[in-house]
Amino acid sequence: MARRRYRYCTADVFTRRPFGGNQLAVILHAEGLDSSEMQAIAREFNYSETTFVLPPRDPRNTRRVRIFTPGGEVPFAGHPTVGTAYVLAAIGEVSLHSDETMLVLEEEVGPVRVSVRREPGGVPGFCQLSVAQLPRWGPPLPSAAILAEILSLEEADLASAVYPPATVSCGLPFALVALDGIDAVRRARIRTDVWQRHLAGTPGEMIMVFALEAQEPGHDIHARMFAPGISVPEDPATGSACASLGGYLARLDPQPDAELRWTVEQGYELGRPSSIEVVVNKEQGEIRAVRVGGYSVLVCEGELSIP
Repeated sequence: MARRRYRYCTADVFTRRPFGGNQLAVILHAEGLDSSEMQAIAREFNYSETTFVLPPRDPRNTRRVRIFTPGGEVPFAGHPTVGTAYVLAAIGEVSLHSDETMLVLEEEVGPVRVSVRREPGGVPGFCQLSVAQLPRWGPPLPSAAILAEILSLEEADLASAVYPPATVSCGLPFALVALDGIDAVRRARIRTDVWQRHLAGTPGEMIMVFALEAQEPGHDIHARMFAPGISVPEDPATGSACASLGGYLARLDPQPDAELRWTVEQGYELGRPSSIEVVVNKEQGEIRAVRVGGYSVLVCEGELSIP
């Protein structure tokens, strides 16, 4: 029986250097693969996400993209969106016809617009997505005491008085838990038995912890993200969680009209430093846009052989 062959690329996303950021596998021209095969390929790579690039359903859009974690398909994710746009431009699948080219990627959450900036020499540089779904608030989370127990911390480590824990989604929900400093973020560890009792199977089962201080000059926030329910014990860079975090912080900001910006660092505890730019626009007290961006680098290319 003839084997089917699919070209793939891997990239490190939200970094300027190879072997930093978040790993991504991009399967090109994925027509003919069914959902179970896509899931098996995602488990084979065992990155936090693998994307499958397909022709768009609407010819006005650039591509259709399906996103799989080792544990299942997700409707939206930040580093796969940014990284897939970068890969398509880097290998010439799409042309950069100006200093900034807009791609539209069809995802389960809806069409996601991604701007790709052209660097000297015509190569892609900074890529920035605009969320298809503005931030939505989910059901309340367990008490601060329970959240602290889930995170192997003391209740005093949580900054709940100023930044109350919340579930926020820009297409993928996250529990956002502010801690009182970078040391508490570094000490956080998921107690899976307590997580299983209180958060597993809920909209808040993926947890981003953060502190409004950073390790690197020029950065604003130090964060980590844990997702044991989708077989991602810890993620080095989570664009979708950073989009939710931007919406959360913008809602708490008293300015009714503003363009708010943060640089989030993530992945330091995993030895994969990442830098994620978050921009939120507010008008008359309402969030009008959330954008997440960063740099990426190609790491390798190859061919999958599927029976």
